[in-house]
Amino acid sequence: MRQLVDTLNNVKTLLGIEEDDLQDRPLTIIISNVRAHLTLWLKKHTDLKEIPEELNFIVEELAIARFQRIGSEAMKSESVEGHSVTYNEDDFAPYLSILSAYIPYDEEKKRGKVCFY
Repeated sequence: MRQLVDTLNNVKTLLGIEEDDLQDRPLTIIISNVRAHLTLWLKKHTDLKEIPEELNFIVEELAIARFQRIGSEAMKSESVEGHSVTYNEDDFAPYLSILSAYIPYDEEKKRGKVCFY
């Protein structure tokens, strides 16, 4: 619970809405969803069952990105009066190089076989 409060405060600070509690409920839901999504990704690809402390920045950054996309969730791109925005289809794509460090390296899987006929 403490981690959720810290993450919420960090996200609100970065969004510039520290004094506004009107956005707390949607932000809390977004943060919970991002944490659940990242936890599932880690369970699928690593032997981790929870998010390591050093990866909390990913939760914060993705929560901000998703909050700023409210109302544009299904769009791939948006253009308004000359201002164009393109959204990532996979929110975790920019972080894969970091997340891949948590995937255990299996020496046996990397070995191949050569057959001569």
